[in-house]
Amino acid sequence: MNADEYEILLVEDDPADAELTKRSLLEEGLGGRITHMRDGAEALDYIFCRGAFRGKGLDRPPCMILLDLKLPRLSGHEVLRVIKSDWRTSAIPVVVLTSSNHEKDLLQCYRLGVNSYVQKPVDLKKFQETLGALGLYWLVVNQKPPDSIFPRAASGENP
Repeated sequence: MNADEYEILLVEDDPADAELTKRSLLEEGLGGRITHMRDGAEALDYIFCRGAFRGKGLDRPPCMILLDLKLPRLSGHEVLRVIKSDWRTSAIPVVVLTSSNHEKDLLQCYRLGVNSYVQKPVDLKKFQETLGALGLYWLVVNQKPPDSIFPRAASGENP
């Protein structure tokens, strides 16, 4: 997949973690278009083309969402629940990228339909390697959902 052909939505409130994530993906040649949202409510507005993102169109969703759990305004769990419970967005791969190692978070995310749950490594080199492996799998190895599964810009109908 050509880097110009895909978008990664990064939902992360910590500016340092967001910058490190973006840099790690770019260094692995997996940057594409990285769109960064700082809280859960902003992320849902972006995904569902509401508010400041009205007119964006649901027909070109991100190829992958990297989602932190501890977010202001709306938690990552709630963002995940909304994405996976809506037919228009449920096929978008969501990877939780979090510092949490709590079993309750892991269980809740899988019950909500997360595609992958990754605990952020503390070591910088390990973090970069992990992001490279994630990007390689989800953007190169994995076959993305066909565009026909997502609503057309002119139609709000369920396919």
